[in-house]
Amino acid sequence: MSETRLTHIAASGEAHMVDVGDKADTTRSATAEGCVRMNPETLAIILAGDAKKGDVIGTARLAGIMAAKQTSNLIPLCHPLMLTKVVVDITPDEALPGLRVSATAKLTGKTGVEMEALTAVSVACLTIYDMAKAVDKAMEIGGIRLIEKTGGKSGDYRHPEGREP
Repeated sequence: MSETRLTHIAASGEAHMVDVGDKADTTRSATAEGCVRMNPETLAIILAGDAKKGDVIGTARLAGIMAAKQTSNLIPLCHPLMLTKVVVDITPDEALPGLRVSATAKLTGKTGVEMEALTAVSVACLTIYDMAKAVDKAMEIGGIRLIEKTGGKSGDYRHPEGREP
């Protein structure tokens, strides 16, 4: 861990938005992942396109992209960012059973996009739950974490355990 203090907390204890005005613009990206565990029957319904609310995977992908774009409205002290790319991938995993979600956010700017990638994954997972809860209220959302980030003063980061198998 390169930081020895919290950057959003002043010496007197109050929260504040970090001033990034003097930082150089650099290309930055971040990738996060998570999953939704569910009954095998629920996964089959989603993959067959038989969910009553419609296309679960397509809707969750769109929700994740929209969420990344709204991160500064959802997370206090996050800077509004001009994202240049957001990709949300949702893949079935029979071994879970369930769906694995990953999101990558990218920009050229003064601050990182980790929160945008994490928000995209979180909202995509919540959307999957919402659209399939009628058949499986016991679904479980988990494993949401930052996998990697590039750019910026703190440099590159890769989660020590890598991606989920």
